[in-house]
Amino acid sequence: MVMRPDSVKAVLVSVVLLATAGCGSIFGDQGIFRDSSEDYKKAMEIPAVVVPAGIDSVPLRDIYVIPKIDDKFLSQEKFEVPKPVPLSVDSGTEVVRLQKLGDESWALISRAPGQVWPQVRNFMAASGMQIALADARAGVIESNWLTVEGQPLASRFQFRMEQGVQRETSELHVLQMRQTGTATAWPAKSDDPVQAAEMLRAIAQFLADSADSAPVSMIAEQGIAASGKITMQEAPNGYAFLRLELPFNRAWASLGRALEKSSFEITDRDRSNGTYYIRFLEGGADDEDGWWGDFWGTADDETLFDEVLVVFMKPLPSGTAMSITIQPQDISVPFDKRKAQELLSLIKGNVN
Repeated sequence: MVMRPDSVKAVLVSVVLLATAGCGSIFGDQGIFRDSSEDYKKAMEIPAVVVPAGIDSVPLRDIYVIPKIDDKFLSQEKFEVPKPVPLSVDSGTEVVRLQKLGDESWALISRAPGQVWPQVRNFMAASGMQIALADARAGVIESNWLTVEGQPLASRFQFRMEQGVQRETSELHVLQMRQTGTATAWPAKSDDPVQAAEMLRAIAQFLADSADSAPVSMIAEQGIAASGKITMQEAPNGYAFLRLELPFNRAWASLGRALEKSSFEITDRDRSNGTYYIRFLEGGADDEDGWWGDFWGTADDETLFDEVLVVFMKPLPSGTAMSITIQPQDISVPFDKRKAQELLSLIKGNVN
């Protein structure tokens, strides 16, 4: 039997009409292909299965446990969305900076230790320096003896990489020793500080020129801590404090510079007691347009804090780290925990 074209059209139209009329039963709430994405809202909680006495069983527990959130930094009363922690204003655009404190000098590099390690090796290869020892986990590379132009005695150099104060930064220290007698132990300080300083400048320039093409050493990355040397923690009284893994002399200098870079004016200081007296500048010391004030919502509102503040820096019991706390000079002035955390966040991003 052969159907005529007009009959085929009639059948197709009937099928389409039937499908259209039945859309509710196919795609609706009662349809075959209904939307089940909201079904979880109707789920009922049922009692846990009780195993009869005398029968052993694997302990029953929830598969997807929702952990309890206990953030003591948040207010226990009215909830207030915390302001975002600002990025480090001191990060700048320099990849490598030479720093000096007293007799100590080092290079601060805006790269993780795992990136600095292979670049130091590349520098030694390009300079024709042979490697006597390389310990990626310890971040130490030592050269063989080499003759330095204009010097009567041979020298060797030790390059030590450490995690920087901030995350994703590194510190590079150079130690030099002169070949005299049978001494093989590295000295506490370079025998020739001038040679060490020249080597530090040379390798710093090399790192700055080749930073964009830096490979990564996973061994060095895993061996040298990458979490930074400054963290925000909580004291027993509930207030936040900064833990800084630096000796007092360097921590004191770093804190002073960080305060000036963090929109604070230092009105007084007492080094023997590790104390800075500061006042918050609404627009920032170097920001005529009040960028920091706009960021923290203080341009047309209240200032972040307009009282004199005291920053205390004291050694922790470990003896290898400092604690940094902040409070009003007038202890009768109200000072909530959230405000203390915000002020410390400003300081934290600028300590190096």
